[in-house]
Formats: sequence, C-alpha cells, structure tokens
Amino acid sequence: MPLPQYKIAIVDDHQIVIDGLRSLLKGYNQFEIVIESNHPETILSLLKKQQIDILLTDVMMPVLTGVELAKQVKNEFPSIKIIALSMNGEGSLVNQMIEESDISGYLLKNIGQTEFINALNKIAEGGIYFSDEVLQEMLKASERKQVSDDNKLTNREIEIVRLIEKEYSNKKIAEELFLSERTVETHRKNIFRKTKTNSVIGLIKYAYEHKLI
Repeated sequence: MPLPQYKIAIVDDHQIVIDGLRSLLKGYNQFEIVIESNHPETILSLLKKQQIDILLTDVMMPVLTGVELAKQVKNEFPSIKIIALSMNGEGSLVNQMIEESDISGYLLKNIGQTEFINALNKIAEGGIYFSDEVLQEMLKASERKQVSDDNKLTNREIEIVRLIEKEYSNKKIAEELFLSERTVETHRKNIFRKTKTNSVIGLIKYAYEHKLI
C-alpha cells in the first residue's frame, strides 16, 4: 500500500539549512519539498500558487520573522501545519507562536534525522511534536510567568530596577525620581521580596529573564 504524500515548503534565510533538510528527507518518499525560499516575505504569494501540507520555517529571519510569517500563513491558509525551526527553544517565544499561530511543532536545528522524520510523520498525521529541550524551556517560561503574575512589580518598581541595573545608589535613584531615600529603600525591599531575590545580581538576572530591562 503506497504511503500518503505530503507536500512541504521550507523557508530559511540560510540556504545550507534548506540543503540539510532536503538531504534528511532523501529516501522518504512520503514527503515532497515543493517550495524552497530564503525570503520569507515571498512565501504567501508562493502558497497561493502551490498547495502544501506542511510549512517548515526558521524563527529568526530578517525582513519577516518566523513568528510573523507563521501568523500570516495561519490566517490565510489555516489548514497548513506549521513547524518552527530554531537554534534555541526560548520558552516564551514558543508559547507565543502556539497562542498566535497555532503551530504544530517546534524543532531545534541540532536534531538528527530519526527525530526529524518522526516529528514530520506525527505532525502530518494530525499530531504535534516539540523537541524535549523545547518542552523544558516552555515549562520554565510558564513558571516564570506565574511568578511574574503572582508578584507583579509596579511601574515605579520597574523604574527603580532599571536604575539599580545602571548601578545607581539609593540617593541617586531618589534624586532621579524625586523621591525620598526612605521611600526608595522601601521600594527596594518590596522589589527583592516580590522577585524572591536577595542580591543585586539575582535581581538583574530576574529582570532580564522577565524582560523588564
């Protein structure tokens, strides 16, 4: 019994990645690459001319990011299954693509042929597939978001965090924000309590992880 055929489009601004994916698919006749492009801004017009089942898209690309491309494709071609490809699996980015573009998978570019083919087969059949490393990052991002939601900093506290990152003293922060030093000290205590940190280094790490600075 012949295997079902799935038509694939690949977009990545690095041709070597496309060449590598094509090489991985050699011998797997159920998958046919019908669109290849280094220019994400051209994909929508190509999809109007050629029907596909699966879109493999890089995440970080110039002109149009994979996040934006996936959103546009899902809006115009809701039946296409989208798989994101990336060098890293930043949890917040993966969650954004799931929420905004309903992607079917997120694969790291360091995976091997077996995992790649397994992922394609599962997604082609209507399932989803996320690399283990990506799932771990998604979990961490969800945990960070929960902590952030539970201990949300005020706009004033965020202002102070940004000045602390610039190594401002309490006195200098007070002068900058027209506050008393005692008020600044109170804010600092609340900031450390809410972020569950006990050092400036820990606070700055928290601030970067939660995109406060």
